[in-house]
Amino acid sequence: MPDASTAAPAADTHRGPSMPAGGPHHKMLENDGCTRWLGAEVLLAEPGHAKLRMRIREEMTNGFDIVHGGMVFTLADTCFAMACNDPAGDDATITVASGVDINFLKSAKLGEEITAEAVRVAQTGRSGVYDVVVSRGEDTIAVFRGRSRTVPVPTQEVTPE
Repeated sequence: MPDASTAAPAADTHRGPSMPAGGPHHKMLENDGCTRWLGAEVLLAEPGHAKLRMRIREEMTNGFDIVHGGMVFTLADTCFAMACNDPAGDDATITVASGVDINFLKSAKLGEEITAEAVRVAQTGRSGVYDVVVSRGEDTIAVFRGRSRTVPVPTQEVTPE
């Protein structure tokens, strides 16, 4: 059983200083169980720019006692999503990933804090390109490039039973 240092954080720990409770990005994260489990804290969320951080817990490490690459990717992907979904945008569209690449450069260890910062590099019509740098202090541990596409909000189809 995980102790307090490794247990998943409470549901509202992802709300940082630049994201008020109840805002559009807050709602997006409230519906994202994976990111909630990560305990990612939003430090900045504005159109074209976002910054998140998280602390590495025991269940986020791999067999070499370093952060699992999937955890770094997930933090970068969430930061990318925050940067490319404009909180003032319309309710009829969402922006999703159309493709991503990541390069892992260094590792992070249990208890360390890592930060992801996403910046829009280009936007043309419904397509965008974003760069995300994941760092541990002054060290860059990963570089992620995300390609986005704005699409209509999917409708939920109800299947008769």
